[in-house]
This record gives sequence, C-alpha cells and structure tokens, in this order.
Amino acid sequence: MLYQLYESQRTLMEPFVDFAQAAAKLYGSPLSPMGKTPLAQRVSAGYSLMYRLGKDYEKPSFDIHQVDVDKAGVSLAIHERVEVDKPFCELRRFKRFTDDSATLTQLKDQPAVLVVAPLSGHYSTLLRDTVKTMLKDHKVYITDWKNARNVPLSDGAFHLDDYVNYVQEFIRHLQGKYGNCHVISVCQPTVPVFAAISLMASRGEKTPLSMIMMGGPIDARRSPTAVNNLATTKPYEWFENNVIYRVPANFAGKGRRVYPGFLQHTGFVAMNPDRHASSHYDYFKNLIKGDDASTEAHRKFYDEYNAVLDMDADYYLETIKTVFQDFKLVNGTWDVMSPEGKLERVKPGDIKTTAVMTVEGELDDISGSGQTRAALDMCSGVVQEQKTHLEAKGAGHYGIFSGRRWRDIVYPSVKAFILEHNKPFAQPEQALEATKKIAKSARATKAAAPVTVEAPVKPASVEAAKPVAGLRTAVEAAKLKSTVAQLAADAEEKTVSKPEPVAEAIQPPNLVTATESKPAAKPVLVAVKNTTAKTEPVTEAAAPAVQAATEPVVSTTAAPVAASEAAANTPQPPEKSAA
Repeated sequence: MLYQLYESQRTLMEPFVDFAQAAAKLYGSPLSPMGKTPLAQRVSAGYSLMYRLGKDYEKPSFDIHQVDVDKAGVSLAIHERVEVDKPFCELRRFKRFTDDSATLTQLKDQPAVLVVAPLSGHYSTLLRDTVKTMLKDHKVYITDWKNARNVPLSDGAFHLDDYVNYVQEFIRHLQGKYGNCHVISVCQPTVPVFAAISLMASRGEKTPLSMIMMGGPIDARRSPTAVNNLATTKPYEWFENNVIYRVPANFAGKGRRVYPGFLQHTGFVAMNPDRHASSHYDYFKNLIKGDDASTEAHRKFYDEYNAVLDMDADYYLETIKTVFQDFKLVNGTWDVMSPEGKLERVKPGDIKTTAVMTVEGELDDISGSGQTRAALDMCSGVVQEQKTHLEAKGAGHYGIFSGRRWRDIVYPSVKAFILEHNKPFAQPEQALEATKKIAKSARATKAAAPVTVEAPVKPASVEAAKPVAGLRTAVEAAKLKSTVAQLAADAEEKTVSKPEPVAEAIQPPNLVTATESKPAAKPVLVAVKNTTAKTEPVTEAAAPAVQAATEPVVSTTAAPVAASEAAANTPQPPEKSAA
C-alpha cells in the first residue's frame, strides 16, 4: 500500500512541479517582464529549487561520447551498445573508434575489462568516471542493472544465485571474444563476483587473468560500520516486513516484490540530512549570484544521486542474510544454485590462476577497514606474489572509484596491475607434463649409454637452478615429486644389472639437467638435487605484484541496505565528483 500512496502523491505533485519549472524560467529570463522586477532572481532561484526537489529523476545516461588518450591530439570516439541482454541486466560495451592507424593498432592489443557495477540502489551510471578513465587503456564492458519495477513477473524472480550466474555468463562472453579478461567489482558486487570466479575455478573452467575488488563487504565482521550494525541488529523478518512492497499497476513489473527506490533514497538522505540541506541552500545562493559553474555541478551530482532503482526482494533479502548476517562466504557455508539446478559450494581457495588486488579507501565509512582485504587471505591457492592491496589515502567510499583520488591514486595502480597480469599463468599440469618428458628422456639416455660418471656436480657449476613454472603450492610440489620419484624408480629397475648405475636424486621444483663429457664416454644426463632452492614460479604472470599502501584502512564495503551507498555519495560541493 505504501508504494501506491507514494505514486499517488507523486502524480498529484506533477502539475506543481511543472509550474515551478515554468515560473523559474519566467522570472529568470531577462527578456521577460517578470524578470525585470527587483526580486526576480530570488524568486527564480526559489522556484528552481522547488522544481528540483519535487521532480522525478529518471535513469541518467552514461553520456560518454569521446575520450582523450595520452597521445597529444588523439581522441577516441565512443559508441555505446548492448551485447548481452538479460531480464535483469544488460552487458554494455563502450566500443572505441579512431582514424589514427598507430592508435588503432595499440587499441587492439589492450586488455578487456569487465566492470561489475553495484546493484544497491543507484544505477550503473554511478561508475561513469570509472568507465571513462579506463577507456583510455582498456576495452571496457559494464553490467547495467535494470529497474526491477520494469521487469514483468513473467521473467521470473531474481535471486543472489542469479546474480552470480549472470557474472559467470558475462565473463565467458568476454573470454569467447578475447581469450580472457580482467574483472573489476565495485562495492556490493565484490561478494558475488568472488563467488562466481571461485565456482569457475572449482569446475576447472578458465578464470579471469585478474580480479580487482574495491570497497566491498567480503568479511563484514571486520571493523563494522553503521551500515553493518543495521543488518546485524535487525532480524531478517524485520527487513521483509518493513522495506518490501509490491510494484503498483502502472509499471510493467506490477505485482513484483521489491525494495522500492524511494525508500532507499529516503535512507540515503537520512544518513546526512544536514549536508544535503546545506548543499541545496548553497545551490539557491549560487543561482542568485549567477554562479553557473557551481549550479551546474550541483545539478549533475543530484541528477545521479536522486536517480534510484527498485531491487528485487529475493535478491535483496538473500544478500542481507548471506553477506551481513550469516557471513556465509567467509565461513565456507555458501552454496549457489547453478542454472542447471545443482548446488555448488563456494571455495575461494580453489582459485589458482587469477591474480587478486583489493582496494580500500582510508576514509571509507561504508566498508570498514579490512573487509575487502580479507579476500587476499581467502585466496589460499594464489601465490603471494600475485596478490596486492592498495589503501587510497584521503579517499572515502565514493572516492576510490570516482573523482580526483580515483584518477590520481587508484587508477594508476589498477592499470599497472592489469598490465602486469595480462598473460595467463603457466598451469601446474603443464609443468608436470614437462617433467615427465625430462624423466622419460633420462631413462632413454641411460639405456643407450650405461656409463658411470663419478664426478659430483655442484649446483654452482651448473646453470642457475631453474624452478619448474607453475608450481604454486606445496601440495602441487609434493604431487610432482611423487610422480618424478616413481619415474626414477622405474628407470633404476631397468638398469639394475648395470655395473655402476647413474646416481639420480630429483627433488622438484629444482630439477636441473647437465651433460658431462669425458674423452671415452658419451654425454650422460645427470639430475642434480638442490636442497636449498625454494619453490618460486617463474612465469611472466608471477612477476611481483604492484606495490600498494598496506596501512590499515579506515573503512570499506557496500551497505546491506541500499542506504549504504548513500553516505559514500553524499554531496560535497564544490568537489562533488572528486570525493
């Protein structure tokens, strides 16, 4: 009933809102007789403020038509298009065009990046600055979530499991086009993206080359904020009984259970009412003074901030319970239903060939300190050299993905991390197969030339011991050691009758081959055991990760209630977009 009352009130207010807009123009125009009165500017400013407070805010556009690249005088034309259309989301691509041949060649080799936008109240256009900045150096795709009130009931419900499955489908789409991709998740989607990549790794699927998680509630138990406290102090039933309503009949999704956008917006404003009041009053004064730059900045910010969408009730309630109440991801108890109807356990430790970067804002009061960084500890299958953390000094929640600090502090590190890990890791299976071939070659050599070589070979006299690429954990090293030992035993059985069998001691991953020559002997393959070397993968992808600030972060995460995004996005004129 509340949703219906709200829509009725909005319908009744529309004529007054239209009148306020017309009156603002009438008193503000110097050509109008009303505009020449002494108080014309004040009256016009008052009506303009009334119009903006009462108008209905529709979904904004990304409005990205051109991007300047670093090369002087070269700009890219941007064509926005939908590549995958799902009932609750569109995979949107920003196709780049240029007539500069050198730039075009460079664009073809740049990495493909999937930006997973938050579904927590605001539209994906909230990441406009994120997308525009990344377009200079990457092929960019973004998840553009739909307003649930416009999705017919015939399209079914939308659960947190569906969110995870959507992300996997989009990743496979990019892998099919480019071979592989990188994934960036901002705020709320860090959890479902983490689950999606974990499930792909558990099935043995190809996983993204890297995943960058920014300001998300991976472990909402760490440094809990006001947002986290709301989810933990209220029972699940409270959210279901107090914030869930059905869509009225005047929308395509009539009858669907949703968490309405207008309730979310009320929560946003309630978190910082004084700041919003001051911002609107400053807008009124700037109109009187004729400060066009400040008033336009205010309009742009609130056009985005006041545009909210309804979230499907099932998805919202399951997020509250899974992420903020039961902490299923960190407790290892989260099961996700696949599109085929099979329950699969989320196991982040299965991720082995995806580099991981976490980003937190020093002043983030939405995602508490350490909540996002917890992902690094959970990725036990990824070697330490493939993990990195960045704390953005002076940045709040909004500042880690938009504004000056995003462009000057966060993006350079993200760009370098993606570039460094833009080649696939060497798989452990590939290293094992290579070692089998070496052992097989050793057996063949001994059978052909059963000659004894007495002189010991010192590691220093041989080429530097080269570790087998791809061995990332002690378990894999032990497995490889067992296999090679068996192969060596087989070889010794075949040469047991020889007078002096070749000494052999193989211990992965420090497997070295050398040939020694004597006047009367043929070259013989000798395996040297080096007990001092450590297991260190040498693939290009295992180069040291981007160094980042590692001091404790002051906050991190996406809100359980959509109101969480609010505090992060509260206006701060005149630096609204440079949070």
